[in-house]
Amino acid sequence: MTSRQRLETVLRGEIPDSVPVSPDTSNMIPARLTGLPFWDIYLYRKIPQWKAYIDCVKHFGYDSLMDGFVPILFEELGEIDRDLKEAVVLRSEDRIVTRKYREANGRLFWEDRASVYFRDNPPVRDIGLKKAGADFEPSSFETVENSGPYAGIEGEKLLRLVKEEMGDHGLVGVWCGRSTFVTNEEQVYDYYDDPEPFEEASRAYLERMEKRFMKLMSLETRPDFICTGGSGTLVYQTVEMFRRLGLPVVKRITELCREYGIPSHVHSCGPEKELIRICHDETALTVIDPLEIPPMGDCDLKQIKRLYGDTLVLKGNLHTTNVMLRGTPEDVARASRQAIDDGAAGGRFILSTGDQCGRDTPDENIFAMIETARTYGRYA
Repeated sequence: MTSRQRLETVLRGEIPDSVPVSPDTSNMIPARLTGLPFWDIYLYRKIPQWKAYIDCVKHFGYDSLMDGFVPILFEELGEIDRDLKEAVVLRSEDRIVTRKYREANGRLFWEDRASVYFRDNPPVRDIGLKKAGADFEPSSFETVENSGPYAGIEGEKLLRLVKEEMGDHGLVGVWCGRSTFVTNEEQVYDYYDDPEPFEEASRAYLERMEKRFMKLMSLETRPDFICTGGSGTLVYQTVEMFRRLGLPVVKRITELCREYGIPSHVHSCGPEKELIRICHDETALTVIDPLEIPPMGDCDLKQIKRLYGDTLVLKGNLHTTNVMLRGTPEDVARASRQAIDDGAAGGRFILSTGDQCGRDTPDENIFAMIETARTYGRYA
């Protein structure tokens, strides 16, 4: 089977030739493999993130479940703001600080947040000006222009291009919805002071996502699956907060996915056991990851498989630090065999990692994970 066929088979609840293996390389390893400063990927887009990711997939040869890394946006839905510009306001040897602005009536109106792009790490976006070292009115700046080889390609044309680049190496997912509406400490206090604005925002967001879903389904080139999760769903949100804010979105979008015959996917690092139960019992979700183990998460793969593997496709869950980053290839092979033993019985399992592999994860460890899946990964 090709990687694409292998993943499609598992998502249908059927048994492929071997357990698909899809380590979460996300963005750090793809950026490293380009050999460019990371700001050339994230800020200047000399190679866009999605292209770096697909090149990484081909380099290692794994089965890619591409989780929304390509920004498919539509101007007619108000998702593209051409008046908002990003400018470099501070630059050093190892970082670039930017702010966004608008121009109106001959004046510049700067946003009160900043982003920091690093030479060898992913950026930090939407942070306070003082923390970014940019708490000043810019007297000079450099407006960032996206002049890379894919500049100006957007919407369905971009999706078609990405799917062509991916080919049979995997499936391309596009975001539509999220499970997180409270994402920091300040918002926790705001929510408990007055939850109604958050609930109104959730309702309005769901209306927009229903329109977005229908737009995606109207395309000649559709996504292979829909991503509707969010990192750390139960980190700042309690289960009760998720039920009031995020669950209505996940329920509706996964129901629409089932109606239109397209798989749905939730990624949510951190504590996830209760989220898995809710998604299993109350939604039409197809696949969930990354099933992190303690202390970062709270999942036991064998238990999760026994409780929820009848309908949910489970994707996980090798430890990204102790095993993938610091372990030997033998450690990775051993952990991969254990995950296959714990999760593969009866199907509906994809071997993966418990969240994104770190930048310096040895290539030989990723190759060891893939080789183990290809040779040991058979469904009982």
